[in-house]
Amino acid sequence: MCDDKVSELRKEVESTYMRQIKGVPAPALHTLCTYCLCSAQSLHTLTHTHDMEKTFDQQNTERIKAVDESFRPSMKSLFKEGRVLVGEGRLLKQCRRKTQPKVFFLFNDVIVYGSILLHGRWYKDQKIIPLESIKLEDMEDTARLKNQWLIRTPRKSFVVAAASKEDKHSWMQNIELCKSILVKQGHCPSEEFAVSWMPDKASQICLICKAKFKTFKRRHHCRKCGILVCHQCSKDKTLLGHISTTEKQKVCRNCYKKTVEVDGNWENSTKENRADSSDEENQEGDDSLLYLTPSTWVDLSMGTWSGGEHYMSMHPAIN
Repeated sequence: MCDDKVSELRKEVESTYMRQIKGVPAPALHTLCTYCLCSAQSLHTLTHTHDMEKTFDQQNTERIKAVDESFRPSMKSLFKEGRVLVGEGRLLKQCRRKTQPKVFFLFNDVIVYGSILLHGRWYKDQKIIPLESIKLEDMEDTARLKNQWLIRTPRKSFVVAAASKEDKHSWMQNIELCKSILVKQGHCPSEEFAVSWMPDKASQICLICKAKFKTFKRRHHCRKCGILVCHQCSKDKTLLGHISTTEKQKVCRNCYKKTVEVDGNWENSTKENRADSSDEENQEGDDSLLYLTPSTWVDLSMGTWSGGEHYMSMHPAIN
C-alpha cells in the first residue's frame, strides 16, 4: 500500500475526527488507515470481478442459445448448468469417401460437431462427445491434408484438420485443458478407443480376399480393426464393449476368428451374428463449402469473453 495515500488518509481522519481519536497512538492510527485503504481496494476489486463474471455469464448464455438454435428443431438442447462455450470453428473431417467441412463447438464438458447447411445459421447431424471419453493423437502433415490430428473415442475415431498450425494447436491445447479440469473434478477418462477407419480411397480391393471393389461389390469397414473389406468378408457381428455392451458390431472375418468363442467351425455362425450391409454410413455431402477460417476462443487468461480455466474451475459442469 502506498505510504503517501496512507498519510493523506491519516491527515484527513485527524482533521475530521480530532475529538474522537484523541489519545489513539500514532502507530495504531496508521494501521487503521492502512486497513481501510486495503478494504476499499478489495471491495472495488470484488465488485469489478462480480460485474465481469455477470457479463461473461450473459454472453455465454447468448452464445450457447445461438448454437442451440442453429441445430434446431430436431437436435438435443445444449443448455446445461455450468456449461461454458470455450471455442468454435470449422474443421475438415476425414469421412469415408472424402474430407468434409464440419462445424465444431468446444464446451468445457463436451465437443459438439455437425454438418454445415448455412454457416453461422443452420447445421444438422449434431454429434455430442463427452470430453473425458476423448483421446487426441498428433499426426504429421501429408500432401493431401495438413494440420491434422486424430480424435479417438470409444465409439468412433476420426481425423480432423485445421486451417493453420496455430489453429490446430489451439484446438488440441483447449481440448486437453478442458479434459484435464474434468478429470480433476472426478470424471473418469475412457481407456478403450475405437480405431480410425481407412478412407474408401485407401484400397481398391478387399484386404482379406483381395477381390476388387465394384459397383455391386461395396466397401465395408471392420469396426474392430478399421480395414476395408467386402460384404463376404464382413458378414459376422460380435460385441465390442467399448462401443456397445448390448449391440453387436460388424467385424471382418479375421477379427471374428480372434474375438468370438467358437465350437470348431466359425463359418457356421448363427444368423444373429451375421451383419446387415445396410448399416454403413451414408455418403456425406460434397465439399463445396470448403472455406476454412480461424476458430474463435474464450481468452483463457481473462474473465471476459475470456473466461478461462479460473471461470471453468469455479463453474464445473454438473452431471
